[in-house]
Amino acid sequence: MELRRNRGARALALVCVLGGVLLLVYPTDGALLRTIIAVGAIALGAVALVSAMRPFRFGIHAEGLSIRRPGLRREIGWAEVDALVLDEPPRRDGHPEPPRLLLVPVPGVTIEPVTARHPLDGRPAVELLVLDQVREQPEQVSAALAQYAGSRFVDLLALRRAAFEAPELSVGLRGYQMDRVDRLIRRGQDALMTGDASARQAARGEIERATTAGLPIAQRGYSTCQTDTVLDALVTALADHQSTDRETAT
Repeated sequence: MELRRNRGARALALVCVLGGVLLLVYPTDGALLRTIIAVGAIALGAVALVSAMRPFRFGIHAEGLSIRRPGLRREIGWAEVDALVLDEPPRRDGHPEPPRLLLVPVPGVTIEPVTARHPLDGRPAVELLVLDQVREQPEQVSAALAQYAGSRFVDLLALRRAAFEAPELSVGLRGYQMDRVDRLIRRGQDALMTGDASARQAARGEIERATTAGLPIAQRGYSTCQTDTVLDALVTALADHQSTDRETAT
């Protein structure tokens, strides 16, 4: 499977350049400020356009990965790969970050640059791809990696959704601080996903302590009623799994 580069960045770069040129061509009041804005837009667009025009290849096939992008150009055989993880970084101010594909090489194999860590065990990892760079959806990339990489590949996006499907929370004035809520939900999802009883107990305790003490309020934040409902459901899911563990042990 050959992934195709997303052309959105190139289009945005062209818009910046053309917008800057139009500001320079058509005179208006405030010539100095207009010129500064125009030059800035042209420079920003030119840098983005150069980046978007660089060679790009990302192939997933039976022998391994074929990668050609800024900072990494090489063939990576499956024998060099210890783990591949499709992960989503924590949200920022309630906005989802694009998923990324991380690679942990087998001991003794060097693949540079090492700029990330395995989200579950902390091993040094290489960020191979941010999925907003390509046209394919995360599900398509995941299917190809599962087919060719086998047990080396873990789709944390799918595993988190299977463990606990967290709905989109409404954002409004005087709501719960979004980063804090997102961290608690991620903590609970990861605990459910790992299957470790002590991790689930610790996550449940952290969520209960946070809600009992009162979650911080922000000028703009998540709906308090919706968040309380979601966190209550997450605590229940964590408790249900613990009950199942005790029943199995007996």
